[in-house]
Amino acid sequence: MHRFFIAAEALRADHIPLTEEILRHMAVLRLARGADILLLDGTGNLCHCRIDQLDRKGGSAMVLSRRTERETVFPIELMQALPKADKMDLVLQKGTELGVCRFTPLQTGRSVPRLTPQREEQRRQRWLRIIREAARQSRRPLLPELGEISTLDEALSRCQSELRLMLWEEGSQPLETILPQRTPAGATLLIGPEGGFSEQEADAARRRGFVPVLFGPRILRSETAGFAAATILQYRYGDLGGQHG
Repeated sequence: MHRFFIAAEALRADHIPLTEEILRHMAVLRLARGADILLLDGTGNLCHCRIDQLDRKGGSAMVLSRRTERETVFPIELMQALPKADKMDLVLQKGTELGVCRFTPLQTGRSVPRLTPQREEQRRQRWLRIIREAARQSRRPLLPELGEISTLDEALSRCQSELRLMLWEEGSQPLETILPQRTPAGATLLIGPEGGFSEQEADAARRRGFVPVLFGPRILRSETAGFAAATILQYRYGDLGGQHG
């Protein structure tokens, strides 16, 4: 059954108007009146609905039943220094598919320049759409959070994760030697931009409890390093290893 995310307040009603975004997806999927769909609010609440109106003016769905779903992923926050061009789109899409629970975009010393507030808001709205679509496609019941663009110091000061890993090729230890046997409460991955972190930035992260790690002999691109680390953590502690149903 096809899934779509909708605002939490809309999901409380027994008869739910469908958004333009949902209607566009339904048109692509050739869904018609009478089809059953699932509507989610992104926090675990889910409604089994039936499309009862669909025309040029819009559409709506009637709620048939309600339930909640939980996530089985290992909680990961990805602190990602902004890469060039539209590479952040890929980070958000694939990170969502791999179970990242929160994204924190970072403005570091070697990141791309800041945009105007208007362009920044346009980019944020695009990022939110990418996250929703990736969560819908990968059948996640919860939407990952998207934090505001932060400086490195701001993001480091807010970090509460038990396991804190910085992907950095200098002075690092193999990831396998750092991972604890016991499943930690959660992890934060800190990924630098194309030019990497400066020595001063890496020192600041170390002081906040981040351990510099590497995978092996290969240096990964900024936009792929987070995927690799998230996959390993989800396999070790989360639902990619088959420990959860």
